[in-house]
Amino acid sequence: MPLELVAQKPADSLPVYLVRGSNLQESGADETACAWGEANGFNGSAGALLPIPGVNGKLAGAFFGLGKNGSDPLAVGKLARALPQGSWHFATQPDNPTLAALALKLGAYAFTRYGAKATPEITFTIPGGADGAAADYIAEGAYLARDLANTPTNDLGPDDLEAAARKLAERHGAEFSSIVGDDLLAKNFPLIHAVGRASAVAPRLIDFTWGKADAPKVTLVGKGVCFDTGGLDIKPPSSMLLMKKDMGGAANVLGLAHMIMAAKLPVRLRVLIPAVENSISANAFRPGDVLTSRKGITVEIGNTDAEGRLVLADALSLADEESPEILLDMATLTGAARVALGPDLPPFYTDDETFASAVAQAAGETADPLWRMPLWKPYADKLKSRIADINNVTTDGFAGSVTAALFLQRFVEKAGTWAHFDIFSWTPVEKPTCPIGGEAQAIRALHNALSNRFGK
Repeated sequence: MPLELVAQKPADSLPVYLVRGSNLQESGADETACAWGEANGFNGSAGALLPIPGVNGKLAGAFFGLGKNGSDPLAVGKLARALPQGSWHFATQPDNPTLAALALKLGAYAFTRYGAKATPEITFTIPGGADGAAADYIAEGAYLARDLANTPTNDLGPDDLEAAARKLAERHGAEFSSIVGDDLLAKNFPLIHAVGRASAVAPRLIDFTWGKADAPKVTLVGKGVCFDTGGLDIKPPSSMLLMKKDMGGAANVLGLAHMIMAAKLPVRLRVLIPAVENSISANAFRPGDVLTSRKGITVEIGNTDAEGRLVLADALSLADEESPEILLDMATLTGAARVALGPDLPPFYTDDETFASAVAQAAGETADPLWRMPLWKPYADKLKSRIADINNVTTDGFAGSVTAALFLQRFVEKAGTWAHFDIFSWTPVEKPTCPIGGEAQAIRALHNALSNRFGK
């Protein structure tokens, strides 16, 4: 990573003074630096940076504005891109040292695979009281999710996603397997096969496990649709522009899995990723088809562009068969979630009140926002089919994220706790901790919640 956190402050390290409001003196800077800030009209507005000159034309430090309330614990992430190359430290103690350290790591991210410019190489001294090791591995998990979501499908098809998952599994000593192509039919994963069979790259179910066999079972399921044309219900061109990140659920699940394994949480982790490309060919599945799922539920296809819930249904059915204590699925599932809550606030669904409270608390503690939405049972009637057990879409266009969650719930019966996260996996505007592009959503909060539950 371009920004390195170090425990020992280098001799040439320069100070960053954090300013809330316009009170420069409270930052700890000396009179000369404060006079410089006042002369330049520095008022501590959020994200503002003012270099402080020293002797012989060299820098003596910098002021950084947190805004009047200083309420964003991740605001300092901007420093990773805004500061000049070199060694730096906080001269003002951040309110949340670990989040400040993590923000710096996240803010240093750049997707450079195809030649984009990297962020400056900076050494930053870990603020007192911060867990630098946690900041490193959490940021690494977020980087993995971002890299995968940013990679175009010509370099990240179902086979490449499998390779990325295998690499992560091998790194942590996990047991890895995959079921590919027509073997999906032989082993009863008909929905995954149907969605992915039209692609030139065979569909597959990626599966790896880690941890002691007798530990509490935590299973993560991630939607791995590496590109979504919409199938025969083809999307318009404008709606396909970001479909390289339709495997964002898988990307985030892998990022979360890395955090869990790096933290060595005492759980039996299982990761399941149905990896497909929803393409168009002579053998593509059709509107009006009726498909039988792994669970035996028959599904009428009302729209081939609602394919993510189909591949998740088979994967969730498999996960549910071993009655995990916690079963979580993540997916870039509906545009309706974005209409309801926008790109930055993913909804989640669960009937477990205790788990919902834990996730909400963790979201606040980690500045990783989430919002619980209702599994409103009366809306399940909207998924009725006249000829099958269920339709994969509704016809009225209302409550699309809720009804998608209700569809998935039909395939989970035995898990102690199930929760569904309808994420965007993308940020359309630059933030202090992330440039425009692929984003890790919900996984820092989930890692926190799981750590609190199973022990750090």
